[in-house]
Amino acid sequence: MQIWFESKVQYIKVDEGGRERKVIENYMLDAVSFTDAEARMISAMREIIKGDFSVTDIKKSKISEVFDYESGEWWYKAVINIVTIDEEAGREKKLRTAYLVQADDIQQALQRLDDSLGFLVVPYVIVSVVVSTIVDVLPLSTSEPVVPENLRILSEDEKSVD
Repeated sequence: MQIWFESKVQYIKVDEGGRERKVIENYMLDAVSFTDAEARMISAMREIIKGDFSVTDIKKSKISEVFDYESGEWWYKAVINIVTIDEEAGREKKLRTAYLVQADDIQQALQRLDDSLGFLVVPYVIVSVVVSTIVDVLPLSTSEPVVPENLRILSEDEKSVD
């Protein structure tokens, strides 16, 4: 199960007019812990930001899943209610779930949300769709293991100890 963290990064940004101003930007990243989230955030920001910066806040997000598309200028936060039946109490129960979807406008965000939620077999109601303050999403890459500098991956011969 993915754990999404929201992180705020503060740094000096040069705008189109050439003026320097202090900004705080929000990022969403997938990590296994707060420590991992901070380390990944610092590593990613070193590649993006030239100069000093600081990670001012990291918190667990209520976002359940991120629907990332190749195109889309904005990140939209969508909240849905999933309607289920509580058999013990004999009444309807609403589960609130939040998603993040990348799109160019709200219509496209709604369409992409519907497409992405096609796997749900229970009815749901879209409660809200709003532009989020998230600048970028940094998903956890599982393609290559991250190995600290002081360690190395064992070869197959080294793994078999007699």
